[in-house]
Amino acid sequence: MSVCSIPIGPFHPALKESCYIRLEVEGERIVGADLKTGYFHRGVEWLASRRTYHQLIFLCERICGICSDAHATACAQTIEDLVGVEPPERAKYLRVLVAELERLHSHFLWFGVALHLMGFDTAFMHAWRDREVVMRVLEAVTGKRVVYAYPTIGGVRRDLTPKVARFVESQLVEIERAANRLRDVVLNDRMVRARAAEVGVLTREDAKKLCVVGPTARGSGIDIDVRRDDPYASYDRLEWSVPVFDEGDVLAKTLVRLMEIFESIKMVRQVLRDLPDGPITNEEFREPPRGREAFDRVEAPRGELFYYMRSNGTNVPERVRVRTPSVANNHSVPVMLIGYHLADAPLIFASIDPCIACTDRVEVVNVRDGSVKVVSMEDLARRRVAL
Repeated sequence: MSVCSIPIGPFHPALKESCYIRLEVEGERIVGADLKTGYFHRGVEWLASRRTYHQLIFLCERICGICSDAHATACAQTIEDLVGVEPPERAKYLRVLVAELERLHSHFLWFGVALHLMGFDTAFMHAWRDREVVMRVLEAVTGKRVVYAYPTIGGVRRDLTPKVARFVESQLVEIERAANRLRDVVLNDRMVRARAAEVGVLTREDAKKLCVVGPTARGSGIDIDVRRDDPYASYDRLEWSVPVFDEGDVLAKTLVRLMEIFESIKMVRQVLRDLPDGPITNEEFREPPRGREAFDRVEAPRGELFYYMRSNGTNVPERVRVRTPSVANNHSVPVMLIGYHLADAPLIFASIDPCIACTDRVEVVNVRDGSVKVVSMEDLARRRVAL
């Protein structure tokens, strides 16, 4: 049987963001796959070196609308490490509150997309209806439904009043009911099991080799989570667990996100119960000295989010580098696609919860000979010594 090449994208009705997927199929079975991004580059890292440290947080949280608080928190924590500022305890708890609400929102959104791709549009509508409850809670806490502008250098921008805290607590009851309904669908519906079980398997060995992160890694039996392994904010003072499944298929990644919804609800309740009194900001900001470097990481809904900064002695950073979870996870897609049916491809791709806009990077190509500029580790080491 001959092998056919099927191009998907870069502009396609099924794609919410521009990317190019080439599938090699033999009959209905995928025998080769390639994923190419680069159609959505916005030059955020270049813009970052032209913004003050306070402006930088507003820029970075626009890297991804779904993970905006994770970006703002990682950016703020990196700047705090750079200048030596410690947020108050109350601010640390409030950062966890918004981070876990954002995780709830992201996971309900993902469940809607996944169920739609399975052909289960009724459950898709239910998941997005329940997502709306989380968005109302986020609006009450931060003042905005998306791109919350909540973390700032040395704390958070808005306190939690007793009235809003009571509202959050009351809405958690409805969110938990929604999570239980979702659990019944995932565990008991035969169509979900048929579409997700033993499909798009990423083995533990491949997951380690490709350095995947977040639910993609935990669905392949890799027990990692930045919130536990490198605690930040107030995560080390809360009781929670990290869901891990060994199967590596789409269903395993689905179950990881399902269990994380219940863990996030548990953490939000603990924050509301244990929230300490005190200020919400520490305004001891000062410009970092030239040549100082700092990095920080947080556990975004999709996985580890990494920030690096270098100062130049002014109130504008010299260099900002961001590695988003999708940069790590996208490499696993071709591996997961091979051997499965063409109809499974959209769901397998969606199982990593890809964000294309936050993935795109620049590739420098010589137009004369087509060669690509690659910076080696030795080049990076020499440049760092020269600073």
